[in-house]
Amino acid sequence: MARTLLRAAALLLTALPVFSSAAPADLPDTLEQRLTACAACHGKKGEGIRGNEFFPAIAGKPAGYLYAQLANFRDRRRHSATMNYIVAYLSDAYLHEIAEHYAKLAPPPAPPPPLADRALLARGEALVTHGDRTRDIPACVECHGKGLGGMEPAVPGLLGLDPRYVASQMGAWRSGLRHAKEPDCMANVASLLAPGDISAIAAWLATRASGERVPPLAAGALKPPVRCGSIESPDVPPPPPAPPASRGEYLVVAGGCYACHTVPGGAPFAGGRAIPTPFGTIYSTNLTPDAATGLGQWSADDFRRALHEGIGRGGEYLYPAFPYTNYTKVTRADSDAMFEYLKSLAPVKRENRAPEMRFPYDRRPLLAGWRALYFTKGEYREDPKRSAQWNRGAYLVQGLGHCSACHSARNAWGGVKEEPEVGGGLIPMLNWYAPSLTASRETGLGDWRLEDIASLLSTGVAPRGAVFGPMAEVVKESLQRLTREDIEAIAVYLKSQREKTSEPTGDGIPDARLAPILAGGKRIYRDHCAGCHGDDGRGKGLAYPPLADNEAILMANPVNAVRMTLNGGFPPSTAGNPRPYGMPPFAHVLRDDEVAAVVTYIRRSWGNGASAVSPLAVAAARGVPLD
Repeated sequence: MARTLLRAAALLLTALPVFSSAAPADLPDTLEQRLTACAACHGKKGEGIRGNEFFPAIAGKPAGYLYAQLANFRDRRRHSATMNYIVAYLSDAYLHEIAEHYAKLAPPPAPPPPLADRALLARGEALVTHGDRTRDIPACVECHGKGLGGMEPAVPGLLGLDPRYVASQMGAWRSGLRHAKEPDCMANVASLLAPGDISAIAAWLATRASGERVPPLAAGALKPPVRCGSIESPDVPPPPPAPPASRGEYLVVAGGCYACHTVPGGAPFAGGRAIPTPFGTIYSTNLTPDAATGLGQWSADDFRRALHEGIGRGGEYLYPAFPYTNYTKVTRADSDAMFEYLKSLAPVKRENRAPEMRFPYDRRPLLAGWRALYFTKGEYREDPKRSAQWNRGAYLVQGLGHCSACHSARNAWGGVKEEPEVGGGLIPMLNWYAPSLTASRETGLGDWRLEDIASLLSTGVAPRGAVFGPMAEVVKESLQRLTREDIEAIAVYLKSQREKTSEPTGDGIPDARLAPILAGGKRIYRDHCAGCHGDDGRGKGLAYPPLADNEAILMANPVNAVRMTLNGGFPPSTAGNPRPYGMPPFAHVLRDDEVAAVVTYIRRSWGNGASAVSPLAVAAARGVPLD
């Protein structure tokens, strides 16, 4: 993934410009509006979608419980591809605010009770109210309260839930697909239940809800009959990360080391994150100073050799998923400062996982041929014809920032094509298109104001677009913590790389031939998109980017526009935009032909003239993993 280097000479962050995240004048500045992405599945008032076990009611549940679940989805302790993606780059503070918002809402009316015989309902009532002591099964009311409203901060209410949702969640606990903090009380209890018990509990609970709010009990009101990690050590939002305290930390943050060398929710820099490639999967290594599994026995020379030459401590060639092809430009002084910081971390013992590469790519000596073709080592050399600011930007973009690792096309062997340096390309395996940073029909940075480029890099949003997908992680974990001077230097350098010409993105098909598709797309746009992006496609400030004359929409490869329509998402939470507005996913609402129609309509309206999108392209994008 693309990363960017912070200013090497800085010891502490200087003040960054904070771009207002307030709503435009004609847009309500409310959490309900900001959480449009959530409403598509859970309803505007958190009422859920009746009859769908995957989109439950969340209104009225304890804030602590809701926050814990959001954090679990973000950090991959709980698994749902859509939820993992939607909240991936939101801050703890924003997740907590979201949880508080839904906790204050009234729960929805009770769903109609399912058809169930008296014996099944009696069995469910007995388990909920009394448990089964012969099997060591505690009663639900012992933790969730006699009124079944839950208990602060982490025990949810059980009223107003679709019985299929209750059954599916208890089944997930029972089968080991869902987990919580140890000791995992729900997993332990669910393992004692038979499938018939689960059906009985779900059926009886569905008869209990009156639609009136039953507030959760105060924390500690009940003493659970079993140990429960979620109660004993509830999740609370940690403080935001402090500014880098040393030059080395500053550079490590800038280089994006945390993102690749940290498993979501895991120990920082302890490695283990899977990095899929067309040739197999590589796992990031442990960068903590553990003597057995990390950098504890490395020297500054070893570290420098890895960055500058792509050679490990044992003399082995490193796979270029570690972007030493860019890091080779980093100065020795910066390399030493980074190593000094990494050596100061608390050691974490975590064994490195061997790469899982297919033959013949699992033979490291063969990398010698690849290196001869695609790798030239050497520190960055300043261009005397350019300003100090331009050279600073070039050093950041070409070196630790390794922007070309994503923003360049690659050949069949994974080599970066030489020209242009950041000319855009499909990111292997992730299937996001990293647009050209030079072509005017992709990002068009040459036509952007410097302050807008700076806004996009440091906050994730700008008047002409917002970042999603892999770039959202880059902004959240790295770019937002750059100094203002470095952001401006990068902006100056990127703006100077503008190509003079760009290939047209149209397909030559007259609109008359596409009339039925465009009419259907216009109808879908009116029903699902115009409320945020406007009838004229001009968007609403920094909240909802414009679609008219938006280079991200007009690229020849439409995969990003298709994936955003399918999956929605949020820009990252940043210091300059801490409470971003979200876009709802439509994968569960629109068919492939409908997504193709609305994206085609957007790409050919308001003066846009890009090619049409086929349902097959949508089907291909729908099948791509979100992470």
